[in-house]
Order: sequence, then structure tokens, then C-alpha cells
Amino acid sequence: MIRIIMLGDVVGAGGCAFLQEKLPALKQAYHADLVVANGENSAQGNGILPSSAKQLFDGGVDVITTGNHAFKRRESYEMFDEGNGLIRPANYSPRTPGSGVFIVDRLRYRVAVVNLIGSAFLDPCQNPFDCADEILSKLDTPVAVVDFHAEATAEKLALAYYLDGRVSAFAGTHTHVQTADERVLPGGTGMITDLGMCGAAESVLGVKPELAIARFRTGLPTRFENETGPCQLCGALFTVDEKSGRCQSVERFAVR
Repeated sequence: MIRIIMLGDVVGAGGCAFLQEKLPALKQAYHADLVVANGENSAQGNGILPSSAKQLFDGGVDVITTGNHAFKRRESYEMFDEGNGLIRPANYSPRTPGSGVFIVDRLRYRVAVVNLIGSAFLDPCQNPFDCADEILSKLDTPVAVVDFHAEATAEKLALAYYLDGRVSAFAGTHTHVQTADERVLPGGTGMITDLGMCGAAESVLGVKPELAIARFRTGLPTRFENETGPCQLCGALFTVDEKSGRCQSVERFAVR
């Protein structure tokens, strides 16, 4: 069996530091073989920087996925082409840096990590359903995990069912609120609609509450700042049979 931890959006310096503090013990407690984390908000403000990516890798993350903030920081563009485990949504334009798929080769097994972004309420991109079909038709391993960075829960659920039996684990990210619907679908795909967030617990999606309130009350542009204070680490553990690729169980967790 392969035990895979998937973590929700890591937000700001606080989220990175908390991950570095808590992930090693979490990996040991769960006997985890692989860790995938979404790092598109790991830089202060949003986006990802070489420094925040290094914090995640140093903390024990094997593959960093991203989303709509992947290219907010120009300093990170070259980093996506280094092939070191940082990926961007596969259904972005092929003209963007990097790749949307990363293969983790552990000799005894190989795991394909796939990053996709939703089409509802986000910038235009290739249809994620079609993109997933193209990717899966070329994979030579039965174990594939998907981070679907999407706004709409309906789109996440629809893609999860569409990929049921063809991927081992399916996890949604982007909305920063952990859902309580983790389960193994009939075809053997483990799924959760959203993993949640790794960042300040007393916040509005990682942002200082007063700034989010001001934006909603006035409708005026507001410069968001990351909240500080006690953090949480949200995600899920997927236990997968490396021969069949079928998920055996999904366990949701939140470390606070």
C-alpha cells in the first residue's frame, strides 16, 4: 500500500512555517510515502516564490501543485521549468512555463501527480475533462493523484465522478474551506471536494478578517494582507494499492 498525504492551499509565511513544524511528525504518524501540497498562496500576499517553495520542500513536501495564482510572481517562472516537483495546472496554455504532471519514481512504484484548474468562475483554460483524458491516455502507471484547483463544488464533484476508476485520489483545492465528504467512489477513486487550508485559523481564507469585511461592505478595492497567529494544517490521507491503483481509504485531518 502507498500512503499519500495531500494538503490544502498553504497560505503565507505563517502557513509555510506551520507546515515545516508539523509535517515531519504527521508523516511519521501516518507512515506517509508521499506528500503533495498546493503552494500557490505560499508567498506573502499570494503566488509562490523560490523561498516559499524551498520552505515547503524542506518541510517534507514531495510535489507542489498550484492554481490561478501560479504565475503572480515573475521570480518563480524559471522555477517551474526545473522539473523538481513544482507543477502548474496542466490545462493552462502550453506556452506557460512548466508542466502539469510530475512522476514520482520510487522504484517499487511510480505515482503520477496531475494538476488541473477549473473552468467555472476562473480565467479561460482548456476544458479540464478533455485535458484529463489526454493525460491519462499517456500514463504508464496505475497510480495517479489529481489536485483540481476549482471554484465550484459541482465542477469538482463532476470531474471526480468522471475520473472515478481512472485515478487513485482526487482532491479539490482553492476554496480554503475543508469539506466533510471524503469517501471512496464506486470505481475505486478516493476523493474530497476540498482539502482546506494551511494557514491562520482565525482568518477569512488566510486574510485578515477586517480587510475582507471592508471589501465586502464597501465594494472598494482592498489590499489584502495575510493574517498572523495560530495556524491550522488541513488535508487528507489516501491509502492506495500500488498494483491496482484503487484507493482503499480516505482520512480527512486538520492539525491545529
